[in-house]
Amino acid sequence: MARLVVFTGDPSYSVRKGIIDIDEALPGLAWLVLWHRPRKSIGQLLKNQRTNLRRNGWRWVPYQAGNLLRRLLPSPSPGATSARAPGREYTLQALRARPNLRVVEVDDVHGPAAQDELKRFAPQLGLSLAAPILRASTFAAPARGTLNLHKGKVPEYRGMPPAFWEMWNHESSVGCTVHWVDERLDTGRVMAEATLAVAPASSVRGLQLQLDEVGSALMLQAVRDALAGSAEGNEQPPYTGKAHRKPTLAQVDKLARRERASEAALVANAGGVPAWQRTLRHHLHGGMRLGARLSGSLRAPRVTVLLYHRVSDDVRDNLTVGIAQFDRQMQLLREHCDVLAIEEVLAMREVPASRRPLVAVTFDDGYRDNYDHAVPLLRRHGVPAAFFVSTGIVASDGRFPHDVKRGNPWVPVMDWEQMRRMRRWGFTLGSHTVSHIDMVASPAELVRDELVRSRDDLKRELDVREPILAYPYGGRQHMNAERLQWVREAGYVGCLSAYGGTNLRTVDRFNVLRRGIHWEFSDRAFLVQTLGW
Repeated sequence: MARLVVFTGDPSYSVRKGIIDIDEALPGLAWLVLWHRPRKSIGQLLKNQRTNLRRNGWRWVPYQAGNLLRRLLPSPSPGATSARAPGREYTLQALRARPNLRVVEVDDVHGPAAQDELKRFAPQLGLSLAAPILRASTFAAPARGTLNLHKGKVPEYRGMPPAFWEMWNHESSVGCTVHWVDERLDTGRVMAEATLAVAPASSVRGLQLQLDEVGSALMLQAVRDALAGSAEGNEQPPYTGKAHRKPTLAQVDKLARRERASEAALVANAGGVPAWQRTLRHHLHGGMRLGARLSGSLRAPRVTVLLYHRVSDDVRDNLTVGIAQFDRQMQLLREHCDVLAIEEVLAMREVPASRRPLVAVTFDDGYRDNYDHAVPLLRRHGVPAAFFVSTGIVASDGRFPHDVKRGNPWVPVMDWEQMRRMRRWGFTLGSHTVSHIDMVASPAELVRDELVRSRDDLKRELDVREPILAYPYGGRQHMNAERLQWVREAGYVGCLSAYGGTNLRTVDRFNVLRRGIHWEFSDRAFLVQTLGW
C-alpha cells in the first residue's frame, strides 16, 4: 500500500477534490493530511496589520473593515439542496470519513508534532497542495520526495497568485505546473505542465477556477508517474528573475478595471447593451429585490427554473454567462435558495410554501463548455442541474441552427462519453430533439421521428428511462396541443418551455416555465430572477 502525505494550509474544495480524485483513480493508497493551522499572537496580528497598511495605503482600511464586518455578521446558512446534488463526495466531512485517510491539524507543519506524525506514517510521496513554504526537513521526509502543485508557468511565473501576473503582463496564456519541491521557491524539476489560453473576456477569477481543474488532472498524472518510478521530471530552463509576490490592493483594482474595460469593448463590438443602461437596470433590479424581500410573506408559493446555454469567456451574448459570473451565481443559489433537481419539480402538483426561493437549474443545446466549465462549478457548489441535448448534433460534432443563422463560428459540443460521466456524477440528461427543430414549423413526420430517435438515443447511450424534453427555441409559438400530445405518446415524462415566467402555485409538468439567464444579469438582478418576480 503506497503511503501519501499531503501538506496543506487550506483544505479548500480544489485541494479536497485533488486528493479524492487521486484516491479514486489509484486504489490501494493510504493518506495522511497534515493541515497547517498556526495560532497567531496579538503581536503578530498587529505587525501584519502595520505591514499591510504600509504596503497597501488607505485601501487597506476599508478592505479590513469589510473583512471584519463579514466575520461579525452571521454567515448565510446554505439552502436545502436535492439528494441528487452532485459533488457531495468532495466535502470536508466526506474527506475525513474516508477509511484510508487521516486528517491531522497541527500548529506548525514543521514542528515536533508534525514531524512525529511523519515518522510514524513513513510516507513514500508527499504532495504540497496550498501549503506554506516547506523546509527541507519536511519536504524531504517522504522517501521519494514531495510534489508541488503550482498554478503558474515556470520559471517566469514562480510565486503567487495564480493567473494574476500573467494577466497583468498581457500574456496570451496562463500555466499550471507540478514540480518536485527543492530548497528554493518553485524551482524543482517539472513532472507535468499545461497551459490555458486567455479568452477575450477572461478574468483572473475565471482562470483560477479553470486552473483548479487542470491542476487536479496534472497532479493525478504526476502522482501516477512518481509512484511508478517512470519519470524524474525535467530541469527548468535558466531564469534570473524574481518570484512574484501577492499584489497590492491598488494593483488588484487596476487589473479589475482593465478586465471590465476589455469586456465592455467586446460587448460594444458585438452591438451589446451600453454599460450605462446595464448600470441603471441593475439599480432598478436592486430596488425590486428589496421590495420582494419586504413583501415576501405575501408571495404565493412558486418554483423558478433557470435556463442557461453556455458558460464561457470566449463571447458575451444572450446565450452566454462568464465563468466567474456562473461561479458567483451558483454560490448565490446555495446561500439564498433551496435548489431542486428537475425531477423534483416535475413531481410537484402544488408548489409547497418555502422560506427560501425554490429554484432549479437547466441547460439547453449541449455545448462543450457545459462540461468544461459549468459541470465543475456545479459540483463545487453542490447544485443539481439538467442538460437537454440535441442528440444528433452532439453525436456528429455538428452545429446548431441558431449559430449558423447568426454566422457564429463553430463551437465545440459535448460527446457521449462526457455525458456518461455527467450521469455518473448525478446530473440529468434530457432531449432537445435530434437536430434542434422547430416543433410546430417542421413537418409532422419529422417531428414524430425526432421525438422517437432522441428518446432512443438517450436510452441507448445514457440509459435514460424517463426522458424529459425541452423543446427547441422554447417560445409559445414553437409548441401546440397536437405536438404536445405526440410528446406524451413518445413516452416523455415532462416538457419544458423557454418563454419566461415562473411556476406559480402549481407545476404543469408538460409546460414547465423557465427563465433565461445570460451575461447581462448583475448578481442582484440574478437574485430577482430566482424570486420569480
